[in-house]
Amino acid sequence: MPSLKQELKNNDFASMLAGYKEVIDQDIASYSKELEAQTYEDFGQYPLEAVKGFTSILSRGGKRIRGALTMYSYELFGGTDQAVALRAARVVEMLQAYILMADDIQDRSDTRRGGPTAHKMIANYHRDHHLSDDAEHFGESITINSFLIGLHSAMSSMTTLNVSPEICLKAIKNINDCYVATSHGQTLDIFNEVIGRVEERAIDNVLVWKTAFYTFVNPLQFGAILAGAGEEALKALYDYSIPAGRLFQITDDIIGTFSEESEMGKSPFDDIKEGKRTLLTIKAIELAAQTDSYFLQSCLGKHDLTSAEFERCRQIIEESGALAYAKQQATEAAKKAKAALKVANIPEEKLVFLEQLVDYLVTRKK
Repeated sequence: MPSLKQELKNNDFASMLAGYKEVIDQDIASYSKELEAQTYEDFGQYPLEAVKGFTSILSRGGKRIRGALTMYSYELFGGTDQAVALRAARVVEMLQAYILMADDIQDRSDTRRGGPTAHKMIANYHRDHHLSDDAEHFGESITINSFLIGLHSAMSSMTTLNVSPEICLKAIKNINDCYVATSHGQTLDIFNEVIGRVEERAIDNVLVWKTAFYTFVNPLQFGAILAGAGEEALKALYDYSIPAGRLFQITDDIIGTFSEESEMGKSPFDDIKEGKRTLLTIKAIELAAQTDSYFLQSCLGKHDLTSAEFERCRQIIEESGALAYAKQQATEAAKKAKAALKVANIPEEKLVFLEQLVDYLVTRKK
């Protein structure tokens, strides 16, 4: 893979991300095979099925933005050991797979990254092999074990990184602190679905604690710590990450509701059916005419939502001005993220990737 310095000369975010993704995908494919083989050798066929649930989600990829940010940040702050950078990226991607699998159970999702969620895949294994008892409960139960295996395998990998013990401990503490924040954000996200009226502040807390921490703060600070970066650098990365996380989730919610399943790899119905409170839905409830507001509220959490009802919800979100409001908030977050980079004590030419990532998040369609 070209070095960070070489890639920055190209001034091309897309090529940099593609370069990171290529090596991360190759590493994960190799690691997944090793993990499956070792599991079968040590524990046998049935535990292997749990591990295959994890490696299936891990191997489906996505854009590998979190892994890429880890490698980028490590190189940005002077890290030169590509084996450390790549293993760190794998750790971050493994942790993302673990939390997505938990999220899919909590959200009752059927699809993830163009295929069945892990718990649905394992439920299908139950049916295909004519096992006794309830297939859905079996799928969820084994998936919990599956993502815990992935979580602890990632934690184990962190202890073998070729860095000093002091840096390793700091990196492990930081990554765990970030995931504590993420877990609290997920908890609040679930509470927001059931407590009735939700204030915009509660939505913003989810954007920060859940998305900003695990998508930006965690990988950027993890990579920087492994390279030996100090507290000033970690603060600069944090100041960028919080608005970048807001931007990421707001645009993700817009895409998730207004795109088609073939584009997203998951159903656009999901957020409405789950009753998820997003900036889109709470602003539509606030801004829409009373009858439209009541209709939207009645559809949130409706698991048998029809296509006609869903289309009406999308229409209400757009006509109420909630969609325009969310887009304006995304634009403001993008400005704040870029402004944070301006005051960071890092040479501007080294920040091209983070600047263009903001531009990408503003314009992305999936």
